Amino acid sequence: MNMQPWEGRDRLVAIDIETTGRRLPSLQDIRKAPKGLRQPGIIIELGCLEIIREGETWRKARTWESRVNPDAPLHPDAIKVHGIKPADLKAAPRFPEVADALLAFLGEDLLVAHAYENEMDFLNYEFARCGRAAWGADTFSAGRFICTKEMSHAAFPGASGSLDALCDRLWLDRSDRFAHHGALLDADLTADAFVKMALGDTGPRDAVYE
Repeated sequence: MNMQPWEGRDRLVAIDIETTGRRLPSLQDIRKAPKGLRQPGIIIELGCLEIIREGETWRKARTWESRVNPDAPLHPDAIKVHGIKPADLKAAPRFPEVADALLAFLGEDLLVAHAYENEMDFLNYEFARCGRAAWGADTFSAGRFICTKEMSHAAFPGASGSLDALCDRLWLDRSDRFAHHGALLDADLTADAFVKMALGDTGPRDAVYE
């Protein structure tokens, strides 16, 4: 049996990101852009949550979160999802101002994310945009991530891979997500989903009626 990437590790970090809803420009488009043109920001909120090994199980521990002023417009469809409006970001720090705190919290540990490609691409883009990496460089590579969407496909073949559907299958309370998504909220649900699937706790629950 193949060893799981989290085996032998004592700390993981669940991460989720909310964005402007705008499409990331391709590397080709970035390189074709006029010299001096500043690419727009994409990240508007970051949420991270520690998952600490405790014997044979895991527990949730410290959190870190921040909103980010992208100096860019927000897509109306994205506002409907996360409920964050441009006025909410006026006083928020820019990404370069939170980058060191983010890296310090993440450390060198593996990151748990749902549909990890999004988080990976957003982070790589922002670190390049603020001049801390070359465009196209992998500040965060695929090998750094544990993907709960991929875990869900293995646990529930043929089922929807959305976070909402996964929470329902695992009997996780996602009611706080009904109104709006949030980076720390989604990181918390992702952490819960990871722990259940990592421990093999994916079976149906018996209904109890009073």
